[in-house]
Amino acid sequence: MNSLALVFLLVDAATLILVSRRWAPLPLLVGVCYFPTYLSIELGPLHFTAIRVLIALGIVRMMIKQEWPPNGINGIDCAMMTWVIWLLASGFFHKDPGATLIFRLGLAFDACGIYVLFRSFCRSLEDISGVYQLTAILLVPLAMEMFIEKLTVHNLFSILGGQESVMIRLGKVRANGPFAHPILAGTAGAINLPMMIALWRPHRKLAVIGIIACFIIIYSSASSGPILSAVAGIFALFMWRYRQFIPLIQRWAIPGYIALDLYMKDPAYFIIARIDLMGGSTSWYRARLLQAALEHLDEWWLIGTDYTRHWMQQFVPWSPDHTDITSQYVQMGVFGGLLLLALFVVVLIKGFSGVTQALKQTTDCSPDLRFMVWALGSSLFANVVTFFSVSYFDQTAVFVYFALANIGSAATLAIKGQNTQWARLQFSAATPTVSTSNKIGKQLLMDSGSSRTQNNLFSRPKMR
Repeated sequence: MNSLALVFLLVDAATLILVSRRWAPLPLLVGVCYFPTYLSIELGPLHFTAIRVLIALGIVRMMIKQEWPPNGINGIDCAMMTWVIWLLASGFFHKDPGATLIFRLGLAFDACGIYVLFRSFCRSLEDISGVYQLTAILLVPLAMEMFIEKLTVHNLFSILGGQESVMIRLGKVRANGPFAHPILAGTAGAINLPMMIALWRPHRKLAVIGIIACFIIIYSSASSGPILSAVAGIFALFMWRYRQFIPLIQRWAIPGYIALDLYMKDPAYFIIARIDLMGGSTSWYRARLLQAALEHLDEWWLIGTDYTRHWMQQFVPWSPDHTDITSQYVQMGVFGGLLLLALFVVVLIKGFSGVTQALKQTTDCSPDLRFMVWALGSSLFANVVTFFSVSYFDQTAVFVYFALANIGSAATLAIKGQNTQWARLQFSAATPTVSTSNKIGKQLLMDSGSSRTQNNLFSRPKMR
């Protein structure tokens, strides 16, 4: 870590300690958006990246100021703890348990630290909305840097110790900014896009700059994966108007997959291999990786495996034992077998359950407030789709735990009956909270009600 990066980190860390709770997420988001991935302080075998330093200080702040997550433990909290426990425990069954444990302690520290801190800092919908407004602002300089990087073929984050080289594929410059890879950089923009759209009615100017920033980040990465992630997030947002059909879609998802599998010559998941939006895509490799993982299931199903190099001929220079694992789901299986994979999926399922729970408990709130909760689920859905073809090995993972923590906070507020906190958030562009005892209010809350509700967000003429 060079002197400039160290000064930047010290200023950011001091800000984290000194600001009020509602502003505390800002330094953490700055660490995610502006500190290069491999910028770290080394203490023996331990590597403290910038974000880990901030997490540690955030935990110290939380303990000193007694800013514990409110309203007790919820289902997502329990799922996260169980997943992390097996992530660590399964490491003892691998080759070189000491090194494996140190590596996984870092992963667990990132996951639990970010999750707990945002559960602590975001205690109401005011806080959740505010943190995404900050995100919209912070994405603008990141988008500008990545666009300049694409034009000049020079990474400006190299002045902080980031990589100077820029990836070029088939003549297309692929900017990565402070992230470890262009795909992950583009993914960061894609998975935040739903929340930027959710700001459209209450904070239109911020929404516009946030949406534009997300699209610039996706474009500058020159990768197909982030485009698909963005499409997945937008599709999930669109389903807000047709959410009554979600149970039907869930019931027919597995039969539909089986039918597709019977129709295609290759396994149904090889539909991934047919997607190439930017040219030169490695989508076939990602589909083949899923197939290879199933073919070698007997090697990793119990506790994971230390050797996957024979699965495919796509070798990686940083490990003589592994092929390039480009799926978060496969990565979980390699780390800790089917149990770790299942626990990871349970965390995601609990996240969606939290969205459903919050929506059921807040039927008397403004549609705009409820749509923001739906957008959290849409962001999580974009991650779920992305996990099939991308393994998060940099600070992009922070946005996943960020979304889960906010969903957990929203669900806990609903469970505890604190709907007054939902109602307090008054949007400047939204109508006041309506009462279900009022006939007009009932019509506004019904999907088939007035044109004002039907024209909400996607159907508004100004959106076109």
